[in-house]
Amino acid sequence: MKLRHLPSIHKSQQPDISLAIVNIVLLLIFFFLITGRMANAPTFAVEISETTVLPVENLPKPILELESGGAMMLDGEPVDEVQLSNAVIDMQVLHLLIDRNESAQLLIDVLARPEFAHLMIRLVTVHRSGGGSGS
Repeated sequence: MKLRHLPSIHKSQQPDISLAIVNIVLLLIFFFLITGRMANAPTFAVEISETTVLPVENLPKPILELESGGAMMLDGEPVDEVQLSNAVIDMQVLHLLIDRNESAQLLIDVLARPEFAHLMIRLVTVHRSGGGSGS
């Protein structure tokens, strides 16, 4: 007895392009999310560290000291926000001294102030055991 095979039915399959469209849309969304974050990222003029040994009394000027509780001193004189805004108008460089145990948010808040946008900010640290500083 001879077996007969049923004739196969050939369906023409069309590729599903909806998956490709979804992939492209997702890639575009990721692209615009990433480039949007980079374009809106704040730019601060912070110079890469340069170490210089100076006596404490010869710290660079003008220097803004940020103290705990939000107190600010400009060149050793206490200042409030209005006085500081008026003082930095003609400056091009501002040295910033902040205690290493302070919150980083304090530093970020100061750097984000609009009146500091034109300034080149240089962070200053004091090496306590040697009495010098790095700028």
